[in-house]
Amino acid sequence: MIESILFAVLQVGLFSMIPLIVWGITARKKENFFRWIGLIKIRTEAPIRFVLLFGALFAGVCLLSAFAVPLIIGDNETAVSSFQGGGVSAIPGILIHSVIQTGLSEEILFRGFIGKRLISRVGFAAGNIIQAGLFGIMHGVLFFIMIGWERALGLAVLTGGIGWIQGYLNEKKAGGSILPGWLFHALTNIASGLGAAFG
Repeated sequence: MIESILFAVLQVGLFSMIPLIVWGITARKKENFFRWIGLIKIRTEAPIRFVLLFGALFAGVCLLSAFAVPLIIGDNETAVSSFQGGGVSAIPGILIHSVIQTGLSEEILFRGFIGKRLISRVGFAAGNIIQAGLFGIMHGVLFFIMIGWERALGLAVLTGGIGWIQGYLNEKKAGGSILPGWLFHALTNIASGLGAAFG
């Protein structure tokens, strides 16, 4: 357990390093780091509609992923494979992995750093597509050798689409906060982890 926590904190630190350096060089005198990457309070004019939209998108992604991921990945090892058959005892590890190690670190890097910098330069439509594409490519590349380029491309499209949704929720519905994307990311990974632990 301690090892999992340390590895998760290390990953957050590594994924925050480049954003922190760039912020220190370019924006330190303009705004604080947390605001710059979007670790701020959610601002929405219609909280109930936001929650309903979030819930509908989350349910849709979970249903799609439940069918698509096994077809794409097959029997290959994934990040949640270590939780396979672990039952209740796997829950602390799933939470650390989902909320901190992948959820927080990837949201800081992709939606908080890459997405916000691109959106500020090329606008929301192009910036969000590019950050989502990079997010998808990262996931596809991780599995390329195991599953081949066709299925890796499918995985890149699936995860890129999820990254686009997270960027949309953050920038268009939550006032630039990356908290919705972090929650969305964490919940989808928790669902996958629980599926492995109890499936």
